[in-house]
Amino acid sequence: MADDGAKGPVDTSHLYEGKVVRSSAPSRVKAAGTMKRDTGIPDDAVPEVEIPGWIETIFGGPVLTTRKFLPPDRMVVSLQVWSSASLLVLTFLTFMLTPVSGTAWFTVSNVLGIGAIGLAFHWILMLIGLIGGFFGISQRDQRALLASYVAMILVTIRFAGSKVEYGLSFLPEDETIQKLLLIIYAIFLVMYVEISSGIIRFSMLDTSIRTGEVYVMNVNGITRRYTRALSVTPAIAGFVAMLTLFINLIIPAFVGILDPVAANRLKESVELTSVYGVALGTILVFIIIATMFAINLPLRIQQYAERQS
Repeated sequence: MADDGAKGPVDTSHLYEGKVVRSSAPSRVKAAGTMKRDTGIPDDAVPEVEIPGWIETIFGGPVLTTRKFLPPDRMVVSLQVWSSASLLVLTFLTFMLTPVSGTAWFTVSNVLGIGAIGLAFHWILMLIGLIGGFFGISQRDQRALLASYVAMILVTIRFAGSKVEYGLSFLPEDETIQKLLLIIYAIFLVMYVEISSGIIRFSMLDTSIRTGEVYVMNVNGITRRYTRALSVTPAIAGFVAMLTLFINLIIPAFVGILDPVAANRLKESVELTSVYGVALGTILVFIIIATMFAINLPLRIQQYAERQS
């Protein structure tokens, strides 16, 4: 009886079967008196400043990277040689085809009454493009290459005029030959940008492979595709430049199918041989490019190449 009357631990687990027990929320009043005020800015609240994606696409990575590459392999060395050669030709063509007259700095120098300022600024831009390009190619510095690109493009910007002028006086006066020289200039500009940016891309790839960061099964296949792209890209640039500059011959050729007399008048029209013709050719180029994107031509070409392989 004594054992039956003794009180032991009471099991109350059956009272909570099928029930969820939650603790109450912490008291905000109590926390306000004990927690210290933090005036710091959270890390996720600070926006990140990034280089525009289209600039990074040119180089295949961040522009302002300080990454050190390994010594160049054979592919990178060949790209450096071809890029240096294209830069030399591009600089010479820029000197031939782009005089200082018609530029903004030429106008400023005339306003100041010191013509040497405009000529000096013109030469400085070409030297920045040349020296910065060689430094970026040899040292594989993306910032120097970007400065070279900007300088080589900026030195060619001129105001529209009715008279065609060139940097050298012994160039032929024939309009067709002059436009062919401009097309060659456009091709070498595209080649220089493409090949020099390929130096950075392949240096990053080669460094990643040799340091074990990535594993690539068929490097030779990548180089072969890039070599084919180097031949396709200048061809497209030349075709686009030809459409833009020879619009005064292309439109009369189509009109001549219906009316030869009107075609002859268009061929001799001043508007088609001036900036209006260049603007019309540019519109035609954009229409062709928009049509290619509308039918998704790049994807179709890729699918065809995959089926063939």
